[in-house]
Amino acid sequence: MKRFLPLLTLSLVFLGGCGLEKPPAKLAEEINKADKPKTEAAAPAAAPAPAAVPADPKLAAGKTVYEGGCNACHDSGMMNAPKPGDKAAWAPRIAKGEDVVIKNSIVGFNGMPAKGGNPANTDEQITDAVKYLISISK
Repeated sequence: MKRFLPLLTLSLVFLGGCGLEKPPAKLAEEINKADKPKTEAAAPAAAPAPAAVPADPKLAAGKTVYEGGCNACHDSGMMNAPKPGDKAAWAPRIAKGEDVVIKNSIVGFNGMPAKGGNPANTDEQITDAVKYLISISK
């Protein structure tokens, strides 16, 4: 390996000196296209503004709990977790009653682990998080 390293270094120096002073025309066109600013129509959509902190202290606390771990599954819809604000997904759950949704979230239900997989959360924290999700998903 020690004999190979100087040869490799010398080869790279030599090849670097043989480089083109300017790129071929076709490559230059591609570089220029990449450097041109995109038109407004092609501009990516702005990220949605983060949801405002709810005025109700319990809902604000629920939002904090949600963002502390519940969002990992619910934002992506992992294992069919209903996404926040998805009225169609939340409607059948809400129809069963808030108490049922809270109980299922605390003890686990249909693939969702108890307390969303975080046993450090208290029942009150889970209750606040569920009420927050329901409030933004009606």
